[in-house]
Amino acid sequence: MGGCLGFHVTMPDYSFETEARASRYIRIAGVDEVGRGPLAGPVTAAAVVLDPAAIPDGLDDSKKLTAKERLRLYKLIEASADVSIAHASVQEIEDLNILRASHLAMKRALAGLRIPPDFALIDGNMVPRDLDLPCRSIIKGDSYSVSIAAASITAKICRDCVMMSLAQQHPGYGWETNMGYGSKSHISALQNLGVTPHHRRLFKPVHNILYQDK
Repeated sequence: MGGCLGFHVTMPDYSFETEARASRYIRIAGVDEVGRGPLAGPVTAAAVVLDPAAIPDGLDDSKKLTAKERLRLYKLIEASADVSIAHASVQEIEDLNILRASHLAMKRALAGLRIPPDFALIDGNMVPRDLDLPCRSIIKGDSYSVSIAAASITAKICRDCVMMSLAQQHPGYGWETNMGYGSKSHISALQNLGVTPHHRRLFKPVHNILYQDK
């Protein structure tokens, strides 16, 4: 793996999937979520089962890609893979906590695939509770597994669409660009315009503003 002073750029590959296939698993789903950190909007998960014979070139962690690259890859993933997207609502985030809500969205995404997978590669260091499926968690999995990278791109594109739609219903918060994250302009809008039903009321900046109002 050489490189100058040991530095090298890793690109996701199919090695985790190959390892699972060696254990006789056939339909291997990559699973990732986006939207744990924002102050508003749902948390969104995607599950993707790639066709090993038609893996789009350039799959990577969605955060490392430009918006144009993400959209190009999203279209290729949609055309060649079994894809499922699911959400957990703001209410579920508040009822369960953000980690459990993320895992709920992941389980929903897996359940929504056209053909049930027999193995899941899950981004992160934990697997969802009560997941009735053999699986493996991979820290920074979207940088190592093409299936998880494909899920990260799909989840990002779909959640961004949700936030752009919500931005039209609630103008002024900048959701069409900040996607619900706590940017300066979003915090300022919260203070000036108040809290919407799509804000996560237990997240500190939102909670503080509600508390100040009382």
